[in-house]
Amino acid sequence: MDPNNRGPEEYGHDADAQSSRQRPPRDPLTTDFGQHSPALARTVQLVSGDFLLTVNPVDGSEIEACPPAERPARPGKLSPADRAEADRAARPPVPPGPTRPVQPLLARQDEREQLVRMLARGRSVRLVGSPGAGRTSLLDLVAEDCADLAPDGVVRLTGFHRAPADLLYDLFYAVYGAPLHRPDRDELLTFVREIGAVVVLDDIEFGGAALDELLDATPECAFLLGATPTVPAPSADAGIEDVVLGGLDRADSVELLERGVGRVLTEDELNWAGDLWFESEGLPLRFVQAGALLRQRDRLRAGADAVDEFGVFEDTPPVDAPFDAPFGGERDEEVPLPSLGEAAGPAPLLASRLSASARATLRFAVALGGEVPHQAHLPALVGDTHADAALGELADCGLVSPVGSRYRLAAGVQAQLEAAGYGEDVEPKALAAGRHYAWWAGHPSVTPERVCAEADAVLAALGVLVPGTTPPAEGEESTTVQLARTAAPAFAAGLHWSAWERALRAGAEAARLAGDVSEQAYFHHELGVFALCGGQLDRARAELETSIGLRGALADKRGTVAGRRALALVSDRSGTTPGVAAFAATAGEEVPDARYEESQSPPGGVPTAFPPGGDATTLVTHRASAPSSPASSHKGRGGVRNFARRNLVAAGAGALLVAVLGTVVTLGATSDNDPNVPADQVGVNPSASQGIGDDSLGADKAEGDDEKPGDTGTATSRPTDPGPDGTYGTSDDPTPTDGPTEPSDDPSGTQGSGGGSTNSPSKPPSSPTKPPSSSSRPPTTPTTPGSPTPTQTPTSPTPTTSQSPEPSTTPSTSDSASGPATSSAPASSSASAPDTSEAGTPSGSDSVI
Repeated sequence: MDPNNRGPEEYGHDADAQSSRQRPPRDPLTTDFGQHSPALARTVQLVSGDFLLTVNPVDGSEIEACPPAERPARPGKLSPADRAEADRAARPPVPPGPTRPVQPLLARQDEREQLVRMLARGRSVRLVGSPGAGRTSLLDLVAEDCADLAPDGVVRLTGFHRAPADLLYDLFYAVYGAPLHRPDRDELLTFVREIGAVVVLDDIEFGGAALDELLDATPECAFLLGATPTVPAPSADAGIEDVVLGGLDRADSVELLERGVGRVLTEDELNWAGDLWFESEGLPLRFVQAGALLRQRDRLRAGADAVDEFGVFEDTPPVDAPFDAPFGGERDEEVPLPSLGEAAGPAPLLASRLSASARATLRFAVALGGEVPHQAHLPALVGDTHADAALGELADCGLVSPVGSRYRLAAGVQAQLEAAGYGEDVEPKALAAGRHYAWWAGHPSVTPERVCAEADAVLAALGVLVPGTTPPAEGEESTTVQLARTAAPAFAAGLHWSAWERALRAGAEAARLAGDVSEQAYFHHELGVFALCGGQLDRARAELETSIGLRGALADKRGTVAGRRALALVSDRSGTTPGVAAFAATAGEEVPDARYEESQSPPGGVPTAFPPGGDATTLVTHRASAPSSPASSHKGRGGVRNFARRNLVAAGAGALLVAVLGTVVTLGATSDNDPNVPADQVGVNPSASQGIGDDSLGADKAEGDDEKPGDTGTATSRPTDPGPDGTYGTSDDPTPTDGPTEPSDDPSGTQGSGGGSTNSPSKPPSSPTKPPSSSSRPPTTPTTPGSPTPTQTPTSPTPTTSQSPEPSTTPSTSDSASGPATSSAPASSSASAPDTSEAGTPSGSDSVI
């Protein structure tokens, strides 16, 4: 048996059988930090009103008009099972570890029955009680009693840091199943009007007109509101009755204390409880905390008795003994009752007797403004794998209370802990929490819903870190900016848009303080998109223009394009002309804010490569009057109508350009039938050579015609004398005049250097346009006399641009690239098509190489 390669017989299998597959390992407690490939960015696409919003955490969100195919169907209401799941998610999680049994409320039965009766009649009621009076516990009991009163059941909401619009959206998502869909204001009001439920809204922070807005939007709902006496009262027209929740009497307070301790109180403890009742006005929270103090005292006494019973370390006090406990005397003197002052503010004393993880959790809660991180984050924040049990310790002592789906420090605990020195390290604790949340919120495995559940703690960390943001060192990043950068897209994708806005504003301020222009541009772009989705067009335009300017300075092409698209939607919604960053500049002209971005059109349109046919003067006049101010061109009209008209004009110009190009191509194709086209015979070498003893180049000489010096003759004439310079083909070569043997019936001549001239019977141009010219070389083979070569006359004149010839005493030459023309002008430099003479033969001056 090989000790390294064990065979199947060692596991109870036959040798010829296959060994069983090894069991997979358990999931690791920590994540695999050695990722071989970077995780993809979490991009979420959702519908907001009439817009299709793509939340891109890398380049910024992209917004466009929602296509009809992407429009979601009308959302339906949740089933009873789904409503039960939503109700469970709205409650705070159960702390880990052993929990104490839930005790029934004392002396609250009358208020409970009164609230249920009013809700059963469809009336809304507000329960007013001081912090610590047991308001939340009573609301939970009433919600259970009203489970069957309304068709849509009971909906639990929290009003802590929530505006009326936020609560309407929370109510919508609690009743309807609409994932990745955020309806606009009108659609939202339509949906919530159809909701018939008992809405339990605790910790509401507004009243008056804002509360009237909430009630008017939900006429079929009955609200059970929980508020403190400091919250503004409802208006007189709201029709809401207040139920005041006071403190307990002395007997009920003592009974609550005995339930917390689990035994009957002694005489000293009863007197101590009476003093506490008088000082606290019977608030139940004070007696819950007092019961925790007595339980801690009992444990300390039990620990001391166990040490003395075995005689071990008799002179050593317990490690967790209170700092003010004496070292000698009786047992009751070693762990005395807390003083009245300690009982009125018991948080420091309770915290001193808790575990180190619980005390560290309290420090984080103080740094975050009272927000207790979720129990899943405590091991990473505290540095203890069992730190999640600290939440159970704090809840058992009454130091934390439930708020919505999370926990906060109980009423008065924040101030008590700060006075005891727990607020000395606020910034380091907030920085540690910010680093953790920045990593956690940006992790691809974390869903947006989980980030939204931790929104208050994240925003609290931002609130502490933003004022102290400074430019980071070289090679480092600002923790505050990174936290806002990773949390904001998650809030947007999770449809928690009030938290999204707060994170964006905090991030923009942090980026400004840190000097990070690129991140500042990102936050301004997101704020513009948020304002556009909310219908705040002026604010959206200002934010987007700021973002485009910053990104243009950074040469951020993709970000600038996204900003321009969003700005175009703003202009389209407002019915005004798009700004410079969107459509005012067109292709070929750069935008000042986007110097390195793609080019845009000039205000007058894109110039065509060839001038259109027809009346060019009319077209030029129209184009000259086209540019105008954007405000005047769009005054009184919508942007879409003007864009459609502009598209029609562009389409017509394109069709005209295609027609002109087709005509030019057709003329070029039909005029190339002759294999001996002069333009094809041009070369670097002479096309004819002169023999020995011969004074001609092989061309037929003109007979019977007097030669005049300086006369170049017709196109078939050839020089017989090299002239004064001794070189053939130059302008000083004398040529014979046209004679009877000339191929042209009506030859035309040019004025020579001697002052003589020949007759030119050819027709002058019939149009006042500038005459075309010719520069093609004459063919080497002479044309047969009496048989002129026919040429086709263009059916439509081609507009040309040439300079007017000036009179000269030297022989005229040409440097153009077209055939000879019939014009009597001696020189030309245009590139127009060739015309023919009246007799049908080419005439004009010979070209000179």
